[in-house]
Amino acid sequence: MFNFSAGPAALPLPVLERARAELTDWNGSGLSVMEVSHRGKAFTALAEAAEARLRALLSIPSHYRVLFMQGGATAQFAAVPLNLTAPGAKTEYLNTGVWSAKAIEEAGRLGVAVRLAADEAASRYTRVPDRQSLRFDADAAYVHYTPNETIGGVEFPYVPDTGSVPLVADMSSTILSRPIEVGRFGLIYAGAQKNIGPAGLCLVIVHEALLGGARADVPSVLDYTRLAAHGSMLNTPPTFAWYVAGLVFEWIEAEGGLAVMAARNRAKADLLYGAIDASGLYRNPVERTCRSWMNVPFMLAPAELEATFLREAAAEGLTHLEGHRSVGGLRASLYNAVPLEAVEALVGFMREFERRHG
Repeated sequence: MFNFSAGPAALPLPVLERARAELTDWNGSGLSVMEVSHRGKAFTALAEAAEARLRALLSIPSHYRVLFMQGGATAQFAAVPLNLTAPGAKTEYLNTGVWSAKAIEEAGRLGVAVRLAADEAASRYTRVPDRQSLRFDADAAYVHYTPNETIGGVEFPYVPDTGSVPLVADMSSTILSRPIEVGRFGLIYAGAQKNIGPAGLCLVIVHEALLGGARADVPSVLDYTRLAAHGSMLNTPPTFAWYVAGLVFEWIEAEGGLAVMAARNRAKADLLYGAIDASGLYRNPVERTCRSWMNVPFMLAPAELEATFLREAAAEGLTHLEGHRSVGGLRASLYNAVPLEAVEALVGFMREFERRHG
């Protein structure tokens, strides 16, 4: 089976096999990792090792704190303004898809003044704004953007230059898929269920200068400063998800790091987009300069063939190719754990399907 799910997504097979082998006897304890105290020495060592590997993979500077939080990326739509603004403060958002729109809506619910520095709704979210068109207010508390929109398959080919204003990025779909320069961001957050591990965990990487300014009414479990002070263990964390994330970090390290992941991911995306562009049956709606490496939506003409495509693909072991329910169509997600062989199998099936149905 080849799993093209957008999330919860495929996990590396070696990670799954190791988790299975250790499920009832972790670390020689005779217990599952899900059964031990998160404050015990064994789990504390696991947590510290996971953070150290993540720091090494992403070259995270020492003046950034790494938080392992709950609630997924959606909780961060509220946590970011609650931690980085006072009521009525000005913020700027780039609206490039469903997830950035949800972040904008949540900030507005919290009384934050939101200015859209860019709004691609009119393009039906098929592109990102031109870099030269962006203008940011120096008085904004932060600028928020979504580097990759999982649903629309739109990706920024650049990092916006916000000057002295902190840049906040929802990297749920792109983190660990390639090297990034963490120092260009004030805060990065990422739901785990793409390239990190099981759903339920969210990583936050935050510059120390942004700590200490949370609103008085911020819930404790969303307060970055409190979480940093307690090593992300203000309350019981999602221990199994943290454990698996550590295994994923170890797997990436063993595979050669993020440069290797980037080369693989670029090759997978090029192969699939090449097949779509060479076809008379399939179409990708995104402008070529803004196409996502991670999430590739495509449509069939006629659309009535999509149900047949999905049924026949599943029979060939190619699963979770449905587009998001809000937009329809088809979508293949190509996260780190999806091997090149999976994309080769998908492209082969697509060509054969077009031969029979095109």
